[in-house]
Amino acid sequence: MIEVQDLVYEYPTKRALDGISLSVAPKTITALVGPNGAGKTTLLRCLAALEAPFSGRVVIDGLDTREDPRAIHERLGYLPDFFGLYDELSVRRCLTYAAWAHGLAPALTTNAVAKAAHRVGLVDRLETKAGELSRGLRQRLAIGQAIVNEPKIVLLDEPAAGLDPQARRDLSVLLLQLRDAGMTLVVSSHILAELEDYCSVMIIIDSGKVVGGKPIKVRDDERPRFMLELATARSDLRAFLVAQGIDVLEVADHHAVFPFTRNPSARAKLIRDLIRAGFDVSSFGESTRALEETYFAQVRKGGAA
Repeated sequence: MIEVQDLVYEYPTKRALDGISLSVAPKTITALVGPNGAGKTTLLRCLAALEAPFSGRVVIDGLDTREDPRAIHERLGYLPDFFGLYDELSVRRCLTYAAWAHGLAPALTTNAVAKAAHRVGLVDRLETKAGELSRGLRQRLAIGQAIVNEPKIVLLDEPAAGLDPQARRDLSVLLLQLRDAGMTLVVSSHILAELEDYCSVMIIIDSGKVVGGKPIKVRDDERPRFMLELATARSDLRAFLVAQGIDVLEVADHHAVFPFTRNPSARAKLIRDLIRAGFDVSSFGESTRALEETYFAQVRKGGAA
């Protein structure tokens, strides 16, 4: 769905993207993470066919961003970090304008506007002017504008900025619904907790490069990540787990993180084996911070490629 090959982008005094290559599979939600200034926004703008790269190639849904930018804009939704709204237009008119700007036929616009408003929870605000909305509601409207044309691909730069906790939870549900409806989403943020609920693939950008050289799968429904914690440190924890055929992702004397089956019998057996081997197990359960743990494990390795 998205293919990037040897992408280089330069500002007058800085190389923002330095030979990035990656691919994003269809109908997935990919987290684009990294520190401020790493190149995330520049990469998103290149994917959105809003910036022409210095060299390299970006292909979106089979179209080259250099050759067919307008065609890409019609099938793509993009929410920038700093977005603008027409304050004097009502929510309905803002969504209508966005639909027309994306090339949606006027005959289809009424239903598209109603659907987008429902998705972002603005049905009761359709006649309210954008300038009268709160910060959080303005963010919802901007997201609605990005998806009003039912795009194949949605690029979101810091979409949870300004949202309260309930609105952030609603956003997570919305993004999963969009994925289930067949959309491919790339969501940029430097706040990992915002991405944990809905992203299954992570791309780490640092200093204009992809850390580790490729996207990283952070969630597997069949073999999720588990956290094992010990009350007493054991330097041989890794060796023991590896001997059990376990692919250890992160380990220290007191804990380990690794993918493991949800099968209760298999988990019970592993706990029994650990205890029989003298390990003082204090807890063992599915990790709720898979993305964060993977991010810091990769960053510690270094090795940007």
